[in-house]
Amino acid sequence: MAACAIRRGFLTTVSKYKKKHTHRILSIIEGSSGLQVKRPWLPCLACRLPNIQQTRFISSRNRPEGKVLETVGVFEALKQHGKYETGQLFLHSVFGYRGVVLFPWHARIYDRDVIPPVSDSHVPSPSKPEPPGSHGSKEVKGKTHTYYQVLIDTRDCPHISQRSQTEAVTFLANHDDSRALYAIPGLDYVSHEDILPYNSTEQVPIQHELFERFLMFNPDKTTPAPPFSARDTLKAWQEKNHPWLELSDVHRETTENIRVTVIPFYMGMRDAQNSHVYWWRYCIRLENMGSEVVQLRERHWRIFSLSGTLETVRGRGVVGREPVLSKEQPAFQYSSHVSLQAPSGHMWGTFRIERTDGSHFDVRIPPFSLESNKDEKVPPAGYTL
Repeated sequence: MAACAIRRGFLTTVSKYKKKHTHRILSIIEGSSGLQVKRPWLPCLACRLPNIQQTRFISSRNRPEGKVLETVGVFEALKQHGKYETGQLFLHSVFGYRGVVLFPWHARIYDRDVIPPVSDSHVPSPSKPEPPGSHGSKEVKGKTHTYYQVLIDTRDCPHISQRSQTEAVTFLANHDDSRALYAIPGLDYVSHEDILPYNSTEQVPIQHELFERFLMFNPDKTTPAPPFSARDTLKAWQEKNHPWLELSDVHRETTENIRVTVIPFYMGMRDAQNSHVYWWRYCIRLENMGSEVVQLRERHWRIFSLSGTLETVRGRGVVGREPVLSKEQPAFQYSSHVSLQAPSGHMWGTFRIERTDGSHFDVRIPPFSLESNKDEKVPPAGYTL
């Protein structure tokens, strides 16, 4: 019985579920207030008692009335080594949406939570100097990690819109208006550890306007790879938009159990009033790694340009929101943009976080570089195929 008690505790979160059980029926409960992932009861091999049913809530609100249980597919084994292939269906382990892998990116993660060896901590790094105002003087070494370009199922977008932007991947419009942007709805970047792979017998298991344009169903494949293959349109789109989609650097830092991850993307250069304006977008994810409920109240940015200017930006919340980070809803992800009149610069800053007792603390935003592409190309004019 002690072993069963340990087993019950072991099966209470998605991350712990990953380590033990990889072949389960995956079902989705959809309703007006949220999205849940349900896994069936299976007997314990030791005492034949049923396991605790695992449910991951994607909304902290009450369960919706009139919810519908829909069978989606069967979980597959996680890949501890190697990468997932094009066409792999998955469930996002944090935001809970259904998606499909388009292609992988190999990024360098600069994690300031990882303490370097003493012998290396004072070695200067001419290629990656610390930006002005950076937190600490330690050198942060990058580690290669796999991310994926994915499509989000449009049926799940309404359920995650309060926790993650579903139109976060933006491009510069290819005309004279230097500030005009356009977005591709339902396109996201997902880290390898956030993938919960599953398979389905449906020929179109993901609802997205680009799914059938980018992928074809190929049930006769004899390999264990997903039954979906990349169409020539996906390969051409990836090649055309590679400079503006490419994910290369990821920056991460944790303060008082709040982890901030930043991914910058270069978008291109435009002429404005007889000067060059360089544009970047940056994706930020905040995660509450503890059990205390907190709320983001303010942002404080410092933006340094190679032209010698230093700008300070303060304001309430982020993208018009002040998200609550709780044990049930631990993460919030958003994207924003910055422009400089120089080909490179740096950004860093803090988020002001409020506890339930009214006290505050500042969470550091890891410093990151804004670098323009060496071989300047014209950003795409759209994604019409």
